[in-house]
Amino acid sequence: PSPQEALARLRETEEMLSKKQEYLETRIERELALARQHGTRNKRAALQALKRKKRYEKQLNQIDGTLSTIEFQREALENSHTNTEVLKNMGYAAQAMKKVHENMDLNKIDDLMQDITEQQDVAQEISDAISSRGTFGDEFDEDELMAELEELEQEELNKGMRDVRLPSVPSTSLPSRPGKMPACHFTFLMIKPCSSTRKRAEDEDEMKKLAAWAS
Repeated sequence: PSPQEALARLRETEEMLSKKQEYLETRIERELALARQHGTRNKRAALQALKRKKRYEKQLNQIDGTLSTIEFQREALENSHTNTEVLKNMGYAAQAMKKVHENMDLNKIDDLMQDITEQQDVAQEISDAISSRGTFGDEFDEDELMAELEELEQEELNKGMRDVRLPSVPSTSLPSRPGKMPACHFTFLMIKPCSSTRKRAEDEDEMKKLAAWAS
C-alpha cells in the first residue's frame, strides 16, 4: 500500500478502537451500578457484575495500549512520508538547477562580471565628474591673486595718507635758545610789546643817527 492508504487504515483503526473504548466505559458503569444495586442482599449477582466490570477494564487498558502503539506508528509513517516528499522535491529542484546550469559557462560568467564591474566604474567616474565642483575660473594662481590684492590695499592706504592735511608751520620764529620767555602780556583785545622789542627799536634809531652824523 501507499503511505496515504496505510495512514487511512491506521486512522480507521484508531476510530474503531475509540468507539470500543466508549462502549467498554459504558458497560463498566452499568456493571458497577448493578453491583451497587444488588449489594449484600444478592451477593452472587453483585460479584458477577464486579467480575464483568474487571474484564471490561482489562480490555479497556489493552485498547489504550493499542491506541498508543497505533498513534506512534501513524506519526512515524507521517514523518516518513513527509521526509520522502521533501527528498523528492529536493531531487526535482536539483534536476531543475542542473538543467538551468547546462547552458552556463563559468568563463563567460567571469567575463560578464568583469564587464559589469568595469561599466560600474565608468558610471561612477561619470557621476563624480558631473557632481564635482566646476573648475571655471580656477586656472589662475591663488598666490598671484593674493599679491595683487595686497598691492591694491597698499594703494588705498597710501591714497588715504595723501588726503590727510597736516597743520601749517607757524610763520613766527622760535626763540634762539631755550629759557624763560619774556614777560609779555597777550590778550584777545590788545597786544603790548615787550621791553626787549622796545630796546631793539631804540638801538636801531641810535645807529641811524650815528650813521647820518658820520656822513
